[in-house]
Amino acid sequence: MPKNTVTPYQDSAQGKKEQVTQMFNTISDSYDGLNRVISWGSDVKWRKFVVQKVAEIHPTTVLDVATGTADLAIALTTIPNVRITGLDISEGMLEVGREKIAKKKLTDRINLVHGDSEQLPFADATFDAVTVGFGVRNFEDLEKGLSEILRVLKPKGRLVVLETSVPKKFPFKQGYHLYTNYMMPLIGKLFSKDRLAYRYLSDSAIHFPYGKKFQEILDKVGYQKTEYYPKTLGGVVTIYIANK
Repeated sequence: MPKNTVTPYQDSAQGKKEQVTQMFNTISDSYDGLNRVISWGSDVKWRKFVVQKVAEIHPTTVLDVATGTADLAIALTTIPNVRITGLDISEGMLEVGREKIAKKKLTDRINLVHGDSEQLPFADATFDAVTVGFGVRNFEDLEKGLSEILRVLKPKGRLVVLETSVPKKFPFKQGYHLYTNYMMPLIGKLFSKDRLAYRYLSDSAIHFPYGKKFQEILDKVGYQKTEYYPKTLGGVVTIYIANK
């Protein structure tokens, strides 16, 4: 593993994939509540934009990679006649997601499966669209994961990625660094079982190749007509659109 790779537990001998799995299994029970607090509730609005961009191509099959507790998969059910498969490497997160899906009576529309985003257990050209919400920065091999997604997309299919980014303009840039470096890890330490988890989530956000850099990676992998939309306070998150 490269020395500059951001991982949850820097002293661990495990690879990033194993560390991320362990981390999400540990924080799965508190993840949803903390996510609302840390994002100031804006995560709901961001997911709606993702759903809007997916709905533009009128899909019937959607794969939600790194689905976690299935918030985005559930939001995608607002698209008529669509069936969603949610995939995640953490069984702990999936267990929480299955409970939420059952309560909302959506088991006939959403199927959650345990799996690796870099070795997707699906045939070529299976899905009309693929979404990833706050998951690509956790890939151990970013280009491999994106290539796997491209493989399982149907021709003319669409990938929509929601991911953290760093605002570039004053005072949002300064406020973002203050929040992610100090407030976010403190909130995680107070309310989570794993005090290192939210330090990792903030560090991985800062080091992720966001904006134009991530668009260039999508282009390199083979996606077409790529574009991106910075959102909230000058770009706290960015939504990327890429087509096959």
